[in-house]
Amino acid sequence: MAVSTASAPELTAEQVQKILILPLEDKSVILSSGVRNFPTNGSPVRIPKLGGPVADPGWTGENEPIPERDVDFGEVLLLPETMKSIKVITRFSNELARQAIVALDAVLQARLVKDVADKFDQAFISGDGNDGGAPLTSPLGLLNMAGTQEMLTVGVPSLDDLHDADGLVLGADVDPTKVRWFLTSRDFIALRKIKDTQERYQIQPDPTQAGVYVLLGHPVTITNRVPANGGVGTNESSIVLADMSQVAVARDLAPSVTILRERYADYDQQAIRVVARYDIGALNAEAIVVLRAVTL
Repeated sequence: MAVSTASAPELTAEQVQKILILPLEDKSVILSSGVRNFPTNGSPVRIPKLGGPVADPGWTGENEPIPERDVDFGEVLLLPETMKSIKVITRFSNELARQAIVALDAVLQARLVKDVADKFDQAFISGDGNDGGAPLTSPLGLLNMAGTQEMLTVGVPSLDDLHDADGLVLGADVDPTKVRWFLTSRDFIALRKIKDTQERYQIQPDPTQAGVYVLLGHPVTITNRVPANGGVGTNESSIVLADMSQVAVARDLAPSVTILRERYADYDQQAIRVVARYDIGALNAEAIVVLRAVTL
């Protein structure tokens, strides 16, 4: 008997997209922030990029020799072979599946989408790659990427500090329409009270979108995946201002959902298994500004 979509335990691509992939992209603040996505087939991803500008092209007159200048190239390496995946199995009894007063698949879908999205956002924002060691086994987040611009020991940020951060990111040849803030809910509430000399609040709701706020012309993403405690016994957090179009996300394995009906048959149970593998990197690290040691 031929294998069909009805008999195969693996969900079809359309079902997976409906159940997990699209909701995950919608729930994850990083995946939905305008990052550049690079699907791959499992091998490491090398993204070539130009280095610094050509040194002094110069003015050349008629019949004069044209000077030679070298061009520097670099690359961003994502999904090294040592990179691990996010994997989870959720078991449930067949009695529960039959007797549940709610649609069990919808409940599990909501739970898995939230947990997987939260795990990826935590890694994409504050992941250390493997406790800062080598080789990398998990993503290196925005707060720990090399080459980003930093404002150290900010303390209680003033309006001038926020303008300084904006100046740093604009000086990195970014697209201002792609720049956004990332901050914790605690910092958002505190910054929302900042006023200018004319008693005008600086964080304003976007009149074109419900629930969207703007600070210095850039949208604000509120997420508690940004650590509110920068160290043991401290209340220091970080604020990120970044052009997310200059951040790359490589996807080896989009969230793959498998129904396990036979493995737990002796317990009269079934399970849902979810596996996903992503990595993140900066195409232009200077397009990311991190305000550190923020206390609000």
